[in-house]
This record gives sequence, C-alpha cells and structure tokens, in this order.
Amino acid sequence: MSTEPNAKTEFLRHTLATLSYRGGKALRGIPAGFESFRLGESTRTPVEILAHINDLLDWACHLAAGEHIWRDSRAQSWDKEVSRFYTAVQDLEQSLSGRKTLGSPAEKLFQGPIADALTHVGQIGMLRRLAGGPVRGENYFKADIVAGRVGREQAVPRKEFD
Repeated sequence: MSTEPNAKTEFLRHTLATLSYRGGKALRGIPAGFESFRLGESTRTPVEILAHINDLLDWACHLAAGEHIWRDSRAQSWDKEVSRFYTAVQDLEQSLSGRKTLGSPAEKLFQGPIADALTHVGQIGMLRRLAGGPVRGENYFKADIVAGRVGREQAVPRKEFD
C-alpha cells in the first residue's frame, strides 16, 4: 500500500483548514450576549449552531473511521463550545492525516458533515452582522490557509475589507 498522501484526503484536509480559519474569524470577538441571540422562536442561537457544528465534526471523525455514529449534544457555554470546536477540528485533522484509507468516501465526508459545518459557520457570520458585530470581510483566495493548520493560531489576514 502506498504511503503517498491521497489527493482527495489532502483536499479534505485543506477544506478542514479553511473551516478552521473561517470559523475562527466568526467565533472571535463576539458582541456581548451574542451567544444567545435569536431571530425567532424556532431558530437556533449561535451557541446552539456552534454545538451542532461540533457534532458534525465528531460525526465526520467517526465516518472517517468507517463508523456511523451521531451524537446530538446539548449546547454548553460559548467558551466551552469554542474550545470544543478547535478540539473537534484537530481530532478530524489528525484522523484524516493519519489514515492511508478512509472508512467513508471523501466525497461523502465533504458533501455531508464538512459542507454542512461550512454552511453553519456562514450562519454564525450572518447572525453576527444582524447582532451588530460583523466579521470583517476578506479575500479568502489570498488567505494563508494550509492543510494541517487547524488550531486557534491562524495566519494574519492578508486582505480584509469592511
């Protein structure tokens, strides 16, 4: 079996680094009370959305190992969910980088939990704008995003705008 990195797995790793970079921007410096901001009775709060993102990342780890295990967690405090986000994204990165083969097709991992997590990061960004604490726009094409860099420490934005 080849020890060369699988192109699809490497693309997933880059996508995960993108999720961490964009997620980090949306999660830092939130306005006071933002975690419980709600647009309507039937909508999720930002902390509930973040808990769901974390559940998606946990699910993706299981799927990468060939297990279909879903856990629907109850949202904790904002700080705990932010920490959980970075732990979950690091766990998935480690799972992807340490495997020669995936337990689920890379395309399915992308189209399911990873794409869903990206969508929800966008929701948090949109809610921040509505709550009066927008995330600065950025030319993400120019961002220094690399596979494997998934922790809190990210590159400084290269081209932000208001």
